[in-house]
Amino acid sequence: MRGSATARTPAARRRAVRTAGALVSAGLLLPLLGAAPSASSPGAPGAPDAGDALQGAFAAAAAEYRVPQSVLLGVSYLQSRWDAHGGAPSVTGGYGPMHLTDARTAVAGAPHHSEGAEDPRGDASRGVLKPKEFTAKVPENSELPARLRTLPRAAELSGQSAENLRTDPAANVRGGAALLAAAQKKLGKPLSDDPADWYGAIARFSGADDQATAATYANDVFAVIHDGQQRTTDSGQRVALPAVGGLKPDAAQVRGMGLRKAPKGETECPSTVSCEWIPAPYEEFKDPNGNDDYGNHDLADRPKSQSIDTIVIHDTEGRWEGVLNMVQDPTYVSWQYTLRSTDGHIAQHVKAKDVAWHAGNWYVNSKSIGLEHEGFLTAPDTWYTEAMYRSSARLVKYLAKKYDIPLDRQHIIGHDNVPGTLPSTIAGMHTDPGPYWDWQHYFTLLGKPFKRTAGPHGGLVTVAPDYAKNRPEYTGCVKPGEKCEPHGSAAVRVHTEPRDDAPLIKDLGLRPGGGESTTGVNDTGARLSTGQQYAVAERKGDWTAVWYLGQKAWFKNPKKQPTAVDAKGLVVTPKDGATEVPVYGRAYPEKEAYPAGVPVQAVTPLPYKLLAGQKYAVGDKVPGEYFYAPTFDTAPHKVVRGKDMYYEVQFGHRVAYVRAADVRVAPSGS
Repeated sequence: MRGSATARTPAARRRAVRTAGALVSAGLLLPLLGAAPSASSPGAPGAPDAGDALQGAFAAAAAEYRVPQSVLLGVSYLQSRWDAHGGAPSVTGGYGPMHLTDARTAVAGAPHHSEGAEDPRGDASRGVLKPKEFTAKVPENSELPARLRTLPRAAELSGQSAENLRTDPAANVRGGAALLAAAQKKLGKPLSDDPADWYGAIARFSGADDQATAATYANDVFAVIHDGQQRTTDSGQRVALPAVGGLKPDAAQVRGMGLRKAPKGETECPSTVSCEWIPAPYEEFKDPNGNDDYGNHDLADRPKSQSIDTIVIHDTEGRWEGVLNMVQDPTYVSWQYTLRSTDGHIAQHVKAKDVAWHAGNWYVNSKSIGLEHEGFLTAPDTWYTEAMYRSSARLVKYLAKKYDIPLDRQHIIGHDNVPGTLPSTIAGMHTDPGPYWDWQHYFTLLGKPFKRTAGPHGGLVTVAPDYAKNRPEYTGCVKPGEKCEPHGSAAVRVHTEPRDDAPLIKDLGLRPGGGESTTGVNDTGARLSTGQQYAVAERKGDWTAVWYLGQKAWFKNPKKQPTAVDAKGLVVTPKDGATEVPVYGRAYPEKEAYPAGVPVQAVTPLPYKLLAGQKYAVGDKVPGEYFYAPTFDTAPHKVVRGKDMYYEVQFGHRVAYVRAADVRVAPSGS
């Protein structure tokens, strides 16, 4: 989360959080498939070549532990998409293709939320909260839930060392097969060749402690089996799970597993995910000076009072249990949903109609829903499970349909795309989920993959690098200035000239003195992100220039490995006769719109200019609005709406706003 509204110092922003090392009804199940064909074991006659060794490892482990190969492959796909991540742990300490967890070894749980005084709302109508500090310690194994310590159990069952299970993909698959077989036996089920008989064992493998999550996880595995999958992994391994039909798994197996029934309460979630109600408190309290205060969100009546037009993607920078403690603290901040990495389980904390304090920009808070994903921005080799990506995508599709939110990158944004409210707040804005969140995969799950939509004269480009092959250098993941481990990324850097050694584009908001942008993992000053659209300014050979922060910004875009694809749409440019146009971090009304008793909010421009001849991709056209909510008593709450209209634009790495009266809109190719 660098996801709360923390105003961080540059040093704090660079601080690394280091990692060491609804029971779903049967009617929701798709028609399911049978076991995948077996594959030859490595080393046997007709064995696969080196690029197929992992496929052979699945076949060998399935045969050894008498687990249907389709079950083993399906579970692994939902965990990791068969990637090994070079032996690095996931955000919850899971290793290898089977995501065997050893959180005691892998996770140092210091959450970024605990860094002192915070402005929880991005609004000056209330004082700054000073939430209590949350001390972080690496928990003992006995303090961890079973879902975070499956690797030690796999070591016992398989005879493999913990180190082998972490670093050797074949051993990891073998350990996962041992866990599945043990779960099947514990349930009193036979080691059957029929994958349909393994529903309960798959649900148990998820580590979920409630029926709904376990069932959702098992249903997802069987959906993977039904659909079939094939891909080349991060280590160049070719793995395939052929699609076969006809399975009828017994979902009722989950009811006899002794799992709790998670309270659905007032949740607003699709039926295809597991979701429970863990409310954030709307409570009064005394601040450290003895004055009345309240937290940690505001009651509202959206979308009647204001439209909901944005979904903000965060990462938590902390472990699930600790983050849930924070959101239940009235002196802290809030967000609508938290998603768990191990199995995609969702907790809802704030109703969508109410305003959570998550984005650090009050205008954005008032118009958005915040989703926190269990994860760590500055640990590049930590990774999110496929289960969480899928669960998040289903939730976003549900919310987007319910509130008529377009599925594009000007409406589904990262916290790192939220603009500062004033020049003084730009440097303190958060940078999660960062360059390692896989936006292309996420939008593919949303049914909206980023593709070419125009020819070379469309006037726009959509940023769309190959995540696995796009590996820009970053620093500061562990120590300032120290290189991060190479890793796939959704981000692309921009330079002042079309060459690799040219200086990076400067961000005068981040560095008012004109300081250089850096390769720091939290430095967003010269960074494009997958799915974002920019107006083309020029092309030279393998390089493309776009308009960015009032400058011409160049990025490498070779035909053989493009980092962006051609697109078309609407752009804004200064109205005729204007040499420059101010840019804003919030779309607030003109002063004449404020009624008596509501303090006028200054319409203060950011230190950027949209200059004559430049163009920027357009998002929504919105009225100036301000949600006045200064007290626990909602009686004085008001939505102030003005006559001034604004356009949201993709101005830099972050979005921004320009007054409609200052610009003209035109097709991008004109």
